[in-house]
Amino acid sequence: MSLTESFAAMVELIRRSTVQVRIGRRGIGSGVIWRSNGLIVTNDHVVRGNDPIVELSDGRAFSASIAARNPQRDLAVLQIGADDLPAVTVGDSDLLRVGELVFAVGNPGGTVGAVTAGIVHTIESKNSWIQADVRLAPGNSGGALVNVKGETIGINTMIVNGKGLAIPSKTVEQFLKNMGNAPYLGVELHLVRVIIAQKPVYGWLITSIESDGSAQNAGLLPGDILIGVRGTRFQSQHELFWILQNSNVGDGMTIEFLRGGQPLSRNVILESRRAEPQAA
Repeated sequence: MSLTESFAAMVELIRRSTVQVRIGRRGIGSGVIWRSNGLIVTNDHVVRGNDPIVELSDGRAFSASIAARNPQRDLAVLQIGADDLPAVTVGDSDLLRVGELVFAVGNPGGTVGAVTAGIVHTIESKNSWIQADVRLAPGNSGGALVNVKGETIGINTMIVNGKGLAIPSKTVEQFLKNMGNAPYLGVELHLVRVIIAQKPVYGWLITSIESDGSAQNAGLLPGDILIGVRGTRFQSQHELFWILQNSNVGDGMTIEFLRGGQPLSRNVILESRRAEPQAA
């Protein structure tokens, strides 16, 4: 079998594990069969609304329940009533290198199981994003990013400066591990840029705070601006959520923040995430 034939056979397996996700009359998004028991991973923005419908590659359609979601990380987990499904082989995104050949599979513009190829352009720090020069279009969101071994190493999410951005498979696995028992702060946040020591840094403005949640119990207040965790300032807008996803309920973390322009810190004990779609 030639190299081209090998790639075609590999991609066909991924297409079988790719689903269409619909919300009412809205356009089609993509999803990935992550577990053979009907667990589907997609982007949160694909399922904003109620009553998602999942259509498999064999034409069967199922009403899906939203088992978990994280709007800030743009991840959602769906569950359908089906077993023995063709789940993807999940690869280790930590082993991915810049320059590797990758494939994106999804449903752009309603075209089922479309495939594009490219190379890994950059891998952001803290395993937050994989950037590749694959061609994505509306409908690709929630589909798989795959390496040459046929392993899913990311979930395609958006296009930035002409490059596709994917959530690493390790982040997805951590999200699934914490599903139903994920640590949270109990706040609603708005991204801001602040100047500290004449340098611009990322910050998160607390716009509201949950009563008796982790943040309130630590003494944080609406109007505080979170600027770092455990002595390290945020270097990207996704770093706080990466830290939360890689922490456990009951962990303590020192959060640095600004209050009235003054730097302060508090030790926060992380509690279980509650069913609040906009909470971090």
